[in-house]
Amino acid sequence: MSAPVQERPTRRALQPTDRNAIANRLLASSAKASYDPMVEIDWDAPLPDGLYGMTPEWSSLYGTPLWESMSEADRITLTKHEFASISGVGIWFEMILMHLVLRDIYDQDPATPHVQYALTEIADECRHSVMFARAAEKFGAPSYGPTRHVNHLGRIFKTLTFGPNVYAGILVAEEILDIFQRDMIKDERVQPITRTASRIHVVEEARHMRFAREEIVRRTQHMNWFERQEQRAVLATVAYYIATSLVHPDVYRSVGLDPKVAKRVARNNEHYTEKLRNAASGLTEFLNDVGLIGGPSVRLWKKANLL
Repeated sequence: MSAPVQERPTRRALQPTDRNAIANRLLASSAKASYDPMVEIDWDAPLPDGLYGMTPEWSSLYGTPLWESMSEADRITLTKHEFASISGVGIWFEMILMHLVLRDIYDQDPATPHVQYALTEIADECRHSVMFARAAEKFGAPSYGPTRHVNHLGRIFKTLTFGPNVYAGILVAEEILDIFQRDMIKDERVQPITRTASRIHVVEEARHMRFAREEIVRRTQHMNWFERQEQRAVLATVAYYIATSLVHPDVYRSVGLDPKVAKRVARNNEHYTEKLRNAASGLTEFLNDVGLIGGPSVRLWKKANLL
């Protein structure tokens, strides 16, 4: 019989701040630094030759014998399709986010800064979704997204979830992508369209993540034991399906690889799984601090290569 998973100790007590004061600061920041991707990105410019779709070290196959066997042209094509797949999952979760936030503020006072910033965030997400969809189209990639099964689970999550997970689920998707995109912004080996889209997303998502963290701290203050276990289990499931859905198996067909073989190689690629763990380290530390990681749910976080 395996030993029980030990719960990580909470490292620090986080206290909520004034919700409307934070919202006012975020609204002011939005007024100073928000972007229209239709203007910021030259969608008609030809794609430069010889540049990756994303930082190659973030490819799910990077460092494997399969990667080494590929031509440079195929590696470039693969990274374009991987970026399109990750973007597709981002669009899927941004749609979930918009459902969650609208449902959360449905009966709140629209005159408050809190609700006004929530609406501003939704407007940002609409632009982001269009931006990533057009970037994938520019790369000649199909509209990748989660599998039908995962898409159905997302429908259930956006309809039924409550409490801290309204914002914790959002944070899981956004914080992992944030590290991934920060690497691409400064990588001159990467296509300009990817770098500009990443820059826009990182700047605007920094505000979204601050907003989410504040709400999570506020909503975890008075959970009882049962509520905490329930929130942990749901959040770990969400994290698992996000992390394991980033690269759709059909991506590998773009360079003539067998999807089943390539998926197995990616799953066992320690370089890629380490990248995921490092990207999630700030997220998992925060979620541990507020008590949303612990107990049996830790197993699923580890299975997702996020711990």
